[in-house]
Amino acid sequence: MTTQQLYEELNYVNHSREKRLYYANLVLANENLFTNLLDILFKTDDKISCKAAWVLEFTCKENLYLIIPHLDYFTKNMQKVHLDPAVRPVAKICEYLANAFYSKENNEVKHALTLTHREKIIELCFDYLISDQKVAAKAYSMHTLFLFGKDADWIYPELKTILQRDFYNQSAAFKARAKHILKKLK
Repeated sequence: MTTQQLYEELNYVNHSREKRLYYANLVLANENLFTNLLDILFKTDDKISCKAAWVLEFTCKENLYLIIPHLDYFTKNMQKVHLDPAVRPVAKICEYLANAFYSKENNEVKHALTLTHREKIIELCFDYLISDQKVAAKAYSMHTLFLFGKDADWIYPELKTILQRDFYNQSAAFKARAKHILKKLK
């Protein structure tokens, strides 16, 4: 399947878990489509890029290791994603990477996620926190930053300042996650 064929197939993706999982399984069955999916995701002004993001999130949830050969490409371009429905899955994939990196079990992500990749993810997560993003992207970013803060001592003071500053102006969902993260930071 070419990038164009995958692009046309993504027209049939909707918010339903069933559709997103169906197309994720299509990519999992044909791993060559992963690159095509990323290419479509990074057509950031196209609404189909959002559908690519949904499928990418589900694909990474099932097999995060598929993104490893593409980490340079993903981390170089992820900040270009700006449409709300695509931002949340990108933030979630960053959280998947952080969780795998800090997992107690040895895994490929620990060896593949370079300092440069981590720095780009950290920058993106801070951008999501301080910009006008939906709460889900902010929540995933908080957790990702909390994890990466284990190795970068400058992150926790910055994260704490942002969460405390924004706490009273945000939604209940933001407050719940922020409260949880702030508790861990003490």
